[in-house]
Formats: sequence, C-alpha cells, structure tokens
Amino acid sequence: MDEATAVALAQAGDVNAYAWLVRRHSAAAVRLAAAVCGSAADAEDAAQEAFVKMFYALGRFRPGAPLRPWLMRIVANEARNQQRSGRRRAALATRSAGTAARPGPAADELVIAEAEADAVLAALATLGERDRVVVAYRYFAGLSEREMADALGCRPGTVKSRLARALGRLQPALVEQGVTMTDG
Repeated sequence: MDEATAVALAQAGDVNAYAWLVRRHSAAAVRLAAAVCGSAADAEDAAQEAFVKMFYALGRFRPGAPLRPWLMRIVANEARNQQRSGRRRAALATRSAGTAARPGPAADELVIAEAEADAVLAALATLGERDRVVVAYRYFAGLSEREMADALGCRPGTVKSRLARALGRLQPALVEQGVTMTDG
C-alpha cells in the first residue's frame, strides 16, 4: 500500500489503513518528540497524542499533500505542549513541596538508541525551542528541506538558513559534551 492510498482509506474510516500510517511514522514521531521535549515518557505520550489528533484531523487533511510534514508538525506541537505541561507540573510540585526544582531532565530519561544519544540530546537541550525543532525535523524526523518548509510554514531557503544557524549554535554545546560533528 502506498501512503496516498492509505491516507484516502483512513479518511474513509479504514482502521487498518490508519494503523499502517501509524506504524510507518511512529519511530520518526517518537524521535522528534524526544528531541523537542527531552524525556522518554513525555516523547511516547506526545507521539501517541499526536497520532490521536491526526486521526481526528484526517478529514481536514488536503488530498495529495504530503502527510509526513503535516504529521510531524502535529508531533512537534504536541511535544511542546508536553514539555510546557511538564514544567507546569514541576513548578506546582515545587510550590507544594516547598523545595527547589530539579534542573532539566536526567540523561537516562532521554531516548535515542545511538551511542552518543545522551550527549547529543543534552547539547540539543541547550538550544532554544526554534533551533531544537528545526534540528529535530531534519535529523530526528528525517524530513527533507521541502518537508521542513511545509512543516514550518516557510520557504526552503529560510529552512536552510535556520538549520545552518541552529547547527552553528549546537556545535559548541556538542564539543562541551565531547561529541564531534561530522559532515553528512
């Protein structure tokens, strides 16, 4: 089954076609959510919630448009919401317990299978949200420049410059974590 057929069938209510779409995009969705919100539990929750939102929004999806950028935008938005929600819960817990908040997520909460994943995600966490999202779209969700432009709502040239600036800001944080960037 190809993606356009699966989307059309899912829009018509075919649960198997929807499940096929979820299987096809779930790994990229979790990687993207992890890069945006930083914790394994929140990433899983964000991806799952994004797929639920995708299901309910399929009727508004434009036929013939690429699904991946649209879905990854939903995932990134949901991951941001999870991150904000987590900060609010932590602040509330801190106020109610009367203790200082723990800074940032622990490295063991971060999810990605590569050997240097913890260091990469720690470096990525030092970036602002806009930079984290553009890097995550490219390297965690595997979106092309065109797909990134669709997801970000900007031109491909803007994507190139945002990504270049974000990578420039990421490099010193990676060096501090002991990770070297390679071309590729």
